Amino acid sequence: MKRILSIPVCLASLWLVACASNAPVANEPARAERADTHKRARHGNVVSVTDETGTVAVEKLPFRPGTSSATVEKLARGAGCSGPAAGLITEKGPVEVYRMQCDDGRVFLARCELRQCRPMR
Repeated sequence: MKRILSIPVCLASLWLVACASNAPVANEPARAERADTHKRARHGNVVSVTDETGTVAVEKLPFRPGTSSATVEKLARGAGCSGPAAGLITEKGPVEVYRMQCDDGRVFLARCELRQCRPMR
């Protein structure tokens, strides 16, 4: 009987540990401090953007064409997005994510798995 009761007790304790790990930490640095830390770590690829909510650090990624860039551009045109080109924002591999800046200000994202691309929502 001890073995039967130990399994639910173990599962309950694992659940409590998982919930506790998602709790906010009191000593966690503020968002602005984390952005500054990120900015110092990236050395020049970060720009500051100011809007009504405050200043936010944004990383500028260099344009990198990928294997499925042309396919993503066709998908974007089908979705009403016209822009210069679709750039790879992840590492090359079996699953890739592409980003295309539309002329009207929207951003078109697509996920390609083994060269089969679908728009991301």
